[in-house]
Amino acid sequence: MKALTFTLRAAPPERLDLSPLTPQGLAGLDKRAIQAIRLGQSKLASTVGDIFRIAGSNANSLVFEGGSSRFDGVATGMTEGTVRVAGDVGAQAGRGMRGGQLTIEGDAGPHAGSGMRGGRLEIIGSAGDHLGAPLAGELAGMNGGVLIVRGRAGAFAADRMRRGLIAVLKGCGDHAGSRMIAGTLVVTGGAGEMPGYLMRRGSILLDRAPKSLSPSFVECGAPDSVFAALMDRHLVTEDILKRPLLGRAPRRYGGDNAALGLGEILFPA
Repeated sequence: MKALTFTLRAAPPERLDLSPLTPQGLAGLDKRAIQAIRLGQSKLASTVGDIFRIAGSNANSLVFEGGSSRFDGVATGMTEGTVRVAGDVGAQAGRGMRGGQLTIEGDAGPHAGSGMRGGRLEIIGSAGDHLGAPLAGELAGMNGGVLIVRGRAGAFAADRMRRGLIAVLKGCGDHAGSRMIAGTLVVTGGAGEMPGYLMRRGSILLDRAPKSLSPSFVECGAPDSVFAALMDRHLVTEDILKRPLLGRAPRRYGGDNAALGLGEILFPA
C-alpha cells in the first residue's frame, strides 16, 4: 500500500497542531474522517482538508509533502510506524515519542524531541533552542530514544536530559547538556559556552576542547576508556558519524561539582 500522503495546498494561514496526525491516531479512519480533523489554533479553525490534499492509504507510513515553521507538534506521542516531513516544521516536533521513526528533511523549531521516551528522530537541517529539553514546569527532558540533528542546534540542547542519545553534527549554542541527569550528548562542529553547566550525571562527547567550562569541573587526564571506544564504534555503526570521534584515550573532565558531580565531558586528546 502507498504511504498516506499529505500534500500542502498553500502556506498555512495560522499555526497548526499536527499532533493528531500519527500512525496510531489515524488507524482505522477513512479519508472523510481524516479531512475533518481540526488542526488550526486560531478562530480560522483550519481542518486537514483545508490544508492538505490526501492520497494513499497506509496509515502506518505518513508523508508530508511540503513543510512550514507553523507545523507544531509533528508526531507527538508517536508509538509506531514512520513519519517523514519533506520540509520544515515548527515547535515540539517528536514530543513524547515512544517508538517509530520521524524524519524531518528541513529545519525544526524549539523543543524538538522534548519528553521523548523511545524511537528515532532525525532532523536533516538545523534545530532551535531547547533540543530534547523539558517544557516550563517539567522536571526532565528527553527520557529515551535517539535524536540526531545533521545541522546545528540552538542553546540549551539536552537540558535536563535523563536517558537516550542526542547527536548534533554541526555545532550547537551555549549551555549544551546543562542540568543533565543522565544520558549521552554528542556534539561535533563545536559547542558554545559552558557545556555541562550544573550537570549531575551523563556524558558529553565533543570533537574539540570546549571554549569554556564551569570552574567546578575537574580535569581527569586522558586514561584509556572502554566507554569511548564503544561509543565510537556505536556512532559509526549507526551511521551517525563517518569516523571515530574520541579515540582510545580522550581527555576527560568530571563534574559539574557544583551539582552532584558524576558527569563527564570527553574530547580528543
